[in-house]
Amino acid sequence: MDIAIDIIIRIMGVGASLLLLVILLAGAARPSLKIPLAGLVIGGASYLINSSGLAGSDLPFRRLIDLLSLITPFWIWLFARRLFERAPPRWLLALLGLTYLIGWSLAHFVDAGNGPGFYIIHFTSLALVADLIYVALSGLVDDLVYRRRLIRIYLPILIGLQSGGILIYELIFGNQDTNALVQTVNGILILALILFGGLALLRTDPDLLMMTDDRNSDEPKASSLSPSETVLKDKLRDAMANGVYRETGITIRSLAVHLDTPEHRLRNMINQKLGHRNFSSFLNGYRIDEAKEKLADRNLVDLPILTIAMDLGYNSLAPFNRAFRAETGITPSDFRKAQIDQ
Repeated sequence: MDIAIDIIIRIMGVGASLLLLVILLAGAARPSLKIPLAGLVIGGASYLINSSGLAGSDLPFRRLIDLLSLITPFWIWLFARRLFERAPPRWLLALLGLTYLIGWSLAHFVDAGNGPGFYIIHFTSLALVADLIYVALSGLVDDLVYRRRLIRIYLPILIGLQSGGILIYELIFGNQDTNALVQTVNGILILALILFGGLALLRTDPDLLMMTDDRNSDEPKASSLSPSETVLKDKLRDAMANGVYRETGITIRSLAVHLDTPEHRLRNMINQKLGHRNFSSFLNGYRIDEAKEKLADRNLVDLPILTIAMDLGYNSLAPFNRAFRAETGITPSDFRKAQIDQ
């Protein structure tokens, strides 16, 4: 009976994966998310096949199916990173791809390489799961997109239970363990993960899957604001004009307290009315504008860039440099040189 249930769940998972793949190819999600979503769907289906009792060693393309299933955590991690606008650098993607390929090759083509390959793949995947959970939860307070905030909460739980749980289980008991209950629960979690991806595609939200850049419109049309929103907008504008953005460690919660307004109303104002997806991007707009003024001021040419960064509320030089480069495309020192040389 347990075996029959497990088979039914796996067939449902593979079928849902094929359907989602078709929807994905025809959907409106941006390409940077389509690729990891496709990898997640194909990898999930491959894992359901690869880990089933029906997948014998003589299955055609068994090694390819094994590779596709092994790199599923990578695609989940990449999808989450891009969804949360923390896209990893290309060199890291290349390094991870090479690591998985080495682990898979050792397990399949090198005598006595199954053990090392097994541990390389599992520890790499566990590191990605841990990073996904950290990125999701660490950005929760800063994120202004409501549905994405929800995803930051329940996606780590689902990934932790499925990918993290099965990776740890296999490290302890080996990947040859065929406990029926564990396999069934794992199949259910994979099906839930695939359905989660399907829900995101079927309910395509422009703020989630189609748009990545802030609209940066700090002056919404008056007709689009209610009287209470107009008052809040004016209070927010006055606070920014008075330099509240320079406070070190300021959060949307502390700003809401400063403005004497509920936090959810302030989040809605900055996200829905002013068009910012993250609170940090809202602050950086003001901070970088002031930084550019100081860097272009000949009377402040000897003022250290670190001092400017600290005066604007940054804890160190590195986050200031990243924010400045994201806004202008060049470093603060290059910007100063270009302005002073004019």
